[in-house]
Amino acid sequence: MSRALLVVLDSVGIGGAPDAARYGDEGADTVGHIAEACAAGHGDRAGLRAGPLRLPNLVALGLGRACEIATGRVPPGLAPPKRPIGSFGAAREIAGGKDTISGHWEIAGMPLVSGFGYFPDARPAFPPSLTEALIREAGLPGILGDRHAPGTAILDDLGAEHLRTGKPICYTSVDSVFQIAAHEEAFGLERLYETCRIARRLCDPLRIGRVIARPFLGSAEAGFVRTPRRRDFAMPPPGTTLLDRLCEAARAVVTIGKIGDILAHRGTGREIKTADNAAGIEAILAAMAGLADGGLAFANLVDFDTEYGHRRDVPGYAAALEAFDRRLPEITRLLRPGDLAIVTADHGNDPTFRGTDHTREQVPILAFGPGIPARPLGARETYADIGATLAEHLGVAPLEAGRSFLGEMAAGRKA
Repeated sequence: MSRALLVVLDSVGIGGAPDAARYGDEGADTVGHIAEACAAGHGDRAGLRAGPLRLPNLVALGLGRACEIATGRVPPGLAPPKRPIGSFGAAREIAGGKDTISGHWEIAGMPLVSGFGYFPDARPAFPPSLTEALIREAGLPGILGDRHAPGTAILDDLGAEHLRTGKPICYTSVDSVFQIAAHEEAFGLERLYETCRIARRLCDPLRIGRVIARPFLGSAEAGFVRTPRRRDFAMPPPGTTLLDRLCEAARAVVTIGKIGDILAHRGTGREIKTADNAAGIEAILAAMAGLADGGLAFANLVDFDTEYGHRRDVPGYAAALEAFDRRLPEITRLLRPGDLAIVTADHGNDPTFRGTDHTREQVPILAFGPGIPARPLGARETYADIGATLAEHLGVAPLEAGRSFLGEMAAGRKA
C-alpha cells in the first residue's frame, strides 16, 4: 500500500495571487524576489551565505517551472533542467485572507468559505468586552499592547513593563490571531497556556482563527528572546479534512511541527513538536523511516516565516531555503516505490515587501517519488487539490473540495 509525505514550507510563496491587490500585496513574490536580491548581491551575509540563490534539488523537482506558471518568469538561478524529476504546478487559495490556518486547512482539503474574524488596526484593537472578560477570568492585573504589532518589536517595547507589572502583552496582526506574550519564569509557562485557553474560548464567538502563546525569556538589560515553547490554540476545522478521512480509515498519521495545533489536534495522530527547521527535517526522516503502509506524514517547517519573513531578513531566508534544499536528498532516499511526496506552502511572506506581514501569494506544488513522472500541473484553482490528490493516492474516501491531479501525473507516466 502507498504512503504519502506532505511538507509545508511555511510562507514560501511564488508570486502574487490574482487577487493580491485586494490585500495590498500586488507585486509580492517571496521566492522570486529573494532570488533577484541574491543575484544582485543583496542576499550576502558574512559567515552565512553569498552569491546567487542555489536550490538545485528543488529546481530539479520543478520549482523554477512552478514560479513560471505563477508569474510568467523564472527567477534568477532557478532555470529548470532539461529533465525535471517531479510534477510541478502553482496553486491559488480560495479562502479569504493569507493566514497560516486557512492555508493549511485548504491544503488538507477544507477551504474556509465563511471566513475568520479580524481585529481592526486601531488602538485599542480588541473589543473592551473581550479584554475585560480575559482580565477577570484569568485573574490578570491588566494587559499591555492591545494593538497590531510585530512580535519581536513589541517585546522590545513592552517586555520591561511586563516584568514590572505582571501584565501579559496582548497583540494581533492582519491575520486572525490573538497573541499573548509572557515571560516564562516571571509569569509562568503553564499560566500563559491557561490564559490562552481562556482567551480561546472568549474568541470563539468572534471567529478568531488562533490564539497563540508567545513565551519569552530575558531582561531589559540583556534583551528579550522568544523561546521554542510557543503553542497555538486553533478553532477546529468546520468541515472534513484529509486527516479526518485517514482517521476514519484507521491509517497511521504523523504530524510534525505546528500541524497538530493548526488542525486543533483532530485526526493529527502522533504529534511531534519541533523547535526549528533542522529539528523538523530530522522528524520527517524519522517518520518516513517507520511510517506504515497507507500512512501520511504531514510537516510544517516554520523558520522561513517566523525567523526570516516577518523579520524581512533576505539573507536569512535565502540561507534557510538552501539548507532545506541540501537535505532534500535525505528525504527522497527514504521514499519507497508507490510513495508520493508533495512540497508546498501555505501563503507568502516576501522579505523584500513593505511591512512585516504575510503576503497573498500562490504556492508551489512539487510532487515526486519513485516512478512519479515529470508533468506540468498548471495553475490550480485551490490548494485543496493537494488534499484531494493525497486522498486518492492513499485510497480513502474523497473530500468535498479540490480536484485530484493524480490522473494527470499518470497520463505523464504513459507518455
